[in-house]
Amino acid sequence: MSCAPTTLAGLCALLEEHGVLVSGIDATTDAPVTGAACDSRCVAAGNVFFCKGRAFKPAYLASALEAGAIAYVCEPAHAAELAAAAPDAPAIVASDMRLAMALVSAAAFGRPDLDIPQVGLTGTKGKSTTAYMLRSIVDAASGKGSCGIIGSIDTYDGVEDIESTNTTPEAPDLWRHLANARDSQLAAMVMEVSSQALKYDRSLGVELDVAAFLNIGKDHISPVEHPTFEDYFSSKLKIFSQCRHAVVNLGTQNLERVLDAAHRGGEQGEAPELVCVSSAGPEPVECGSCDMVFPDIWATDVTPQGASLSFVAHGTTRDGHPANGEVRDAWELSVTIGFPGLFNVDNALVAIACAELLGIDHASIAAGLAACRVPGRMELIGNPGSQVLCVVDYAHNALSYQSFFSSMAKEFPGRRIVALIGAPGGKAYERRVELPQQAAKWASHIVVTEEDPAHDSNEDICREMDANVPAGATLADGTPVTHEYVLDRQQAVARCLDVALSYNQPALVCLLGKGDETLIHRGDEFQPMVPDANAFRDAAAKRNIKI
Repeated sequence: MSCAPTTLAGLCALLEEHGVLVSGIDATTDAPVTGAACDSRCVAAGNVFFCKGRAFKPAYLASALEAGAIAYVCEPAHAAELAAAAPDAPAIVASDMRLAMALVSAAAFGRPDLDIPQVGLTGTKGKSTTAYMLRSIVDAASGKGSCGIIGSIDTYDGVEDIESTNTTPEAPDLWRHLANARDSQLAAMVMEVSSQALKYDRSLGVELDVAAFLNIGKDHISPVEHPTFEDYFSSKLKIFSQCRHAVVNLGTQNLERVLDAAHRGGEQGEAPELVCVSSAGPEPVECGSCDMVFPDIWATDVTPQGASLSFVAHGTTRDGHPANGEVRDAWELSVTIGFPGLFNVDNALVAIACAELLGIDHASIAAGLAACRVPGRMELIGNPGSQVLCVVDYAHNALSYQSFFSSMAKEFPGRRIVALIGAPGGKAYERRVELPQQAAKWASHIVVTEEDPAHDSNEDICREMDANVPAGATLADGTPVTHEYVLDRQQAVARCLDVALSYNQPALVCLLGKGDETLIHRGDEFQPMVPDANAFRDAAAKRNIKI
């Protein structure tokens, strides 16, 4: 169970135990601690405050102390400056700020991860959808609002319900959300665990009841994220070091290495119990030195139905498959998902496996999946008979583009595709090359536009992506691929609609990258934007188009 929050002296002892304490407090300044924060706007009375980041200003410390912080933690390089700025505030100096934030935050909030079930999801694509599916399942089993979520779309912990700006927040914020979930007596917490969170210790120390690995593809390769694919991949695999049960999608690339990491688990303790899922049926998957791997949960009878899809989920007995390979079909469950996307069968199977490991009954699993809606994920706008349909989705990397477009071509045959694409500034530079190349395999017209340029030039990003559409590209039927860039995102959405209408035949407009987000990252700010779905509806209304 959870631990009582510690004291300043206890935190110093913890940092010393892990070899990162440079200097601590004297006995006369010891005091109980109620939590931790790295944003002065989030400080509560009794908190420890972390002075972090290259842009940190002593004024932030002053604000934190005024809000009730009782001490601060800093690195040696800033110790003298901050001591001069706040001479009366107890100071703890640590040699590794990220490790210190993880250790201190967990202890300061009293290890709330031990009080309610924790599920961590990682993968290059599908984390948000799977998280929402599992959240809906938990809500179906325990009541609406009973499941917390931390992810790239939003964060809900029983106290706070906010739009997210990071997939996995910094350690003090993460542990605050877990504490809120504990205090609100939520039934479970589901979190997306990003490669950055695993690499930089944001999620360090969280004991996961279940960790799920969905897939792996090349993404987030840049000087400020992961310098190589190996760094990205090895960071993802760290999730198996902090879980009791592991779920692996057998459809992932590099399966042998994923399974090896899952079997090994952490450096200490027993390896997690492993459950494998497959959307390809009960057949075993060849996996190098692992020979043939049978799924524990699989899908059959996958049927797309336009705005939804259905399939039958099957599971084995818990002791697995017999030596002769005969499948033990211990149970089956008819499932309906209320949005399109054949790739969502993989996400649903992972959610089903996680729910089973949490002890949730099959009726609640089916009800939760049927009720699930994911903001900005596979949001279909229009009627099946309309000349122009629109799909809004967060697809934003090469792997998600491959799955998205191939699925749309199968589920909406005969429609010409118009695609809105973009890429962020300051990171994931490979997307500026790979996304135009992928889109050109499926879309007859591509519109490049703004997508969180941050400190980069929006026009430079758009020009670069537009130039990376392969020269002379044609679709499989010989249709030439046309392309352009429109700097304003709302105008770009309207342009997509105009192009689709100009075809005088059924068309599918795909608005990708931002989902239902209401903020766009420009410079140091997250500024308001019109969500893509609203922009599409507004454009249709101005053109007297009924959707």
